[in-house]
Amino acid sequence: MVPRSPTRIDPLRWQHDRVTGTRPEDGAAARRLLELLSAGASSDELARVPADSATMQLAMHIRRTLDAHSRRETELTALFATASDLARLRDLDAVLRSIVRRARMLLRADVSYLTLNDHSDDGSTYMRVTDGSASAVFQQVRLGVGEGLGGLVAQTSRPYATRDYPNDERFEHTGSIDNAVNDEGLIAILGVPLSLGDQVIGVLFAAERRPRSFSPDEVALLSSFADHAAIAIDNARLIEESAAALAELGAANETIKAHHESLARAQDAHDRLTELVLGGADVSEVAAAVASMLDGGIVVCDADGTELGRAGAGRTRTARVRVPARALSRALAASRSAGKAVAEGDAWVCAVMAGPQLLGSIVLTGRSDLVDADRRLFERAGVVTALLLLLRRSAAEAEDRVRGELVADLLTAPERDPAALLDRGRRLGVDLDAPHAVLTLHAEGVSRGRLTSLAARRAVLAGVFAERVVMLAETDRPSALARRTATELSEALGCPVTVGAAGPASGPAALARAHAESVRCLRALLALGRRGHGADPTDLGFVGLVLGDRTDVEAFVRSTLGPVLDYDAARGTELLRTLRAYFAAGGNLTRAKDELHVHVNTVAQRLERIASLLGADWQQPDRSLELQLALRLHTLST
Repeated sequence: MVPRSPTRIDPLRWQHDRVTGTRPEDGAAARRLLELLSAGASSDELARVPADSATMQLAMHIRRTLDAHSRRETELTALFATASDLARLRDLDAVLRSIVRRARMLLRADVSYLTLNDHSDDGSTYMRVTDGSASAVFQQVRLGVGEGLGGLVAQTSRPYATRDYPNDERFEHTGSIDNAVNDEGLIAILGVPLSLGDQVIGVLFAAERRPRSFSPDEVALLSSFADHAAIAIDNARLIEESAAALAELGAANETIKAHHESLARAQDAHDRLTELVLGGADVSEVAAAVASMLDGGIVVCDADGTELGRAGAGRTRTARVRVPARALSRALAASRSAGKAVAEGDAWVCAVMAGPQLLGSIVLTGRSDLVDADRRLFERAGVVTALLLLLRRSAAEAEDRVRGELVADLLTAPERDPAALLDRGRRLGVDLDAPHAVLTLHAEGVSRGRLTSLAARRAVLAGVFAERVVMLAETDRPSALARRTATELSEALGCPVTVGAAGPASGPAALARAHAESVRCLRALLALGRRGHGADPTDLGFVGLVLGDRTDVEAFVRSTLGPVLDYDAARGTELLRTLRAYFAAGGNLTRAKDELHVHVNTVAQRLERIASLLGADWQQPDRSLELQLALRLHTLST
């Protein structure tokens, strides 16, 4: 039997194994482990490779190191992606919601939440937003300075983590915080500061409902994320503040623009109205222009409340809406005091002023929804109306002065140059040769200028003569005109105005005599205590006979005894004789029946008939005197 040859040994391989102390089978295992690590095999796959313990430990260490690097790479990628997403957000609430949601994802936590520092002086922090929370109590919790884990993070600007918060004595526990944490069921909590430089603006949290130890890498990861989140929060706040500032600036620009446009509109309206006034337009034309500009109804009155002009119907077509006198007076006082237009019901009232002097009022109807721009335009219309009324007043005063001079010359020396007086009257539109009634007015406590102004509206000519207001009017019924004038002026002035009238008369001389007669009539009214009344001599009965220049006995007798005369003429009775006998007997029925040779009952029956004809007051002293005078005049004239 031939012996087997020994195995051939490679000298180089033998020398390598001798120097390194590695067996050939160990080198194969190491190569296999390296191949698996390169392919990313798991720890379980590595454990199935037969290798010595030192080699296996080294492979496992390499695996853990690679896993850590991979996890760190994943976390950093997620962190940068999250920071990039936050940088694109502009709404603060959206930024905060994204922060807590991403924090929960990064740390794979049950709950994440964020608190922000309160700007009040107490330095507390309050819950701003949560993700994964189910407790309303927890979502509304507030942390004082240094209270709980979050309060400590906010106070120290350092991260804190706890595996078991309810039993961790490092933190200052309070009833409200512990109740909120228990209600949410949290056990492990990690909190990191949200910092901008040295300023802590809040705290970011990740929490678990079971015990968990947060690793330093997790603390660092959440801290890095919190740094990015703080910048995102600050950017969002700055963007919101900038947007708010831009919005305010835009609103301010719109306000300025609208104000400028309203001022320009008001100025254009002012110029247009001023041109109308200076061009000779009257109150009605100006009122029509204002009504057109404001799309409302306009009423212009003077200081006495007398309407001077009206125009327009307004949006509600209520041109005839009238503000009650008392309400108008109240609104006018308020406008005068405030220096601007004021609302009164569905109308607007603006006092028309010339300095401190009230010239009148302008009322706008049909525009209860008056905006500021239109209100300013309305007030500008009030200024222009003041200019118009001042011009009217100046013109009226000049004309009144000329008319007053004519009245004075007419009544002072009518025979001096009657032709010149007639010519001056024609230039003023007054025909002194036509029949005119002459009225003399008296009012106490009222300026003659104001009384003349009111009288001029009711006359063709008015002025002051001998300290009294005199007016000429075209009428053939001076008595009726005197009564009407006394009533109207008394109401307008709020005091009694007494009016004596005479006429009608034609020509300067006759008008002067009529004036003298009207003065005597006025004096008689005042002497009789009939202030606030108007009358002519025929209204004064026998007093008028005494005072009048033109005595009409027949008319006086007829106006006093006419019913009795007519009754006797129609029935053949003796009522006039009975009346005469009654007065002659001094009102004694017995002596009167002896004079008449009738029974006393007959006298009484005749007197009752006389009372039915003349009125129940026929025996009053004044009336009795007139009747006796008329009886005497009747006797003398027959």
